[in-house]
Amino acid sequence: MRISGPLMDRIDLRIEVPAVTAADLILPPPSEGSAEVAARVAAARDIQLARYAAAGMPHIRTNAEAPASLLETIAQPDSQGQKLLRDAAETMKLTARGYHRVLRVARTLADLDRAEKIGRLHLAEALSYRALAEDLRRAA
Repeated sequence: MRISGPLMDRIDLRIEVPAVTAADLILPPPSEGSAEVAARVAAARDIQLARYAAAGMPHIRTNAEAPASLLETIAQPDSQGQKLLRDAAETMKLTARGYHRVLRVARTLADLDRAEKIGRLHLAEALSYRALAEDLRRAA
């Protein structure tokens, strides 16, 4: 609650993790296990590695390391995603850093889905990871 705005702006994922309840333990196992998740993450990393090597930047391995100028090219959302991002940037008062952080996370989510283009769903999820912290900061 006492973290400054510029520091919070540097944090990509901000989520609240509630305690596990007894009812949660009774639920059926998740449809995707740890091995499947690890395989998707490895595939997304390979996609990112190949993307940056093809762009002549083999020293960059992940979306998190990409410079903003390159990010503008590789993380262009589709038209619906662009509208959502524009509206969210105004509503959430995203800084330039915050805007690029959302694009990085959305590009990673699209990579996990093996999608060429960032869609509205990817951007909505990336924005949701910032929304909780924005609500907490306003409440403080």
